[in-house]
Amino acid sequence: MGLFRCGSTDYAPLDVVDKVDVQKYIGKWYELALLPNSFEKGCNCTTAEYSVIDSETIRVINTCRKDSSKGEINQAKGKAFVVEGSNNAKLRVQFFWPFRGDYWIIDLDKENYKYAVVGAPNRKYLWILCRTPKMDEVLFNSLVNKCAVKGFDVSKLIKTNQDCN
Repeated sequence: MGLFRCGSTDYAPLDVVDKVDVQKYIGKWYELALLPNSFEKGCNCTTAEYSVIDSETIRVINTCRKDSSKGEINQAKGKAFVVEGSNNAKLRVQFFWPFRGDYWIIDLDKENYKYAVVGAPNRKYLWILCRTPKMDEVLFNSLVNKCAVKGFDVSKLIKTNQDCN
């Protein structure tokens, strides 16, 4: 059992997108909202940057500013491994060996890759990501509603401070 995994089977299976084009997905993403977790406590201006290592492995660099938008820069470097048979929509992310966490892409702007929603099947982890630090409020609310339908407790969702200039 991984660090980010819970043994709960109380949830319906979590659907992921049909496929992910890794070449379109790599690059920088801004975290717009998340379900609270211990490893991002106090984070502001959070971004995730993805780059290809090989056909099955992606480099992950998560960056945030601790405690304020002017706070100390904190980085976590890891790897994401494609889950076989998932068309790149399911990954297992590892920041600390040997622990791996589920990183499932459950919603995506399939045409332009301007937003993505990432969750875990136990519904404990959820992130709304965007290529820019801000998103249209109607789209954001639509994504939040979709997450609620998928069984995530969106009442606990926290918007990430992206006022970082």
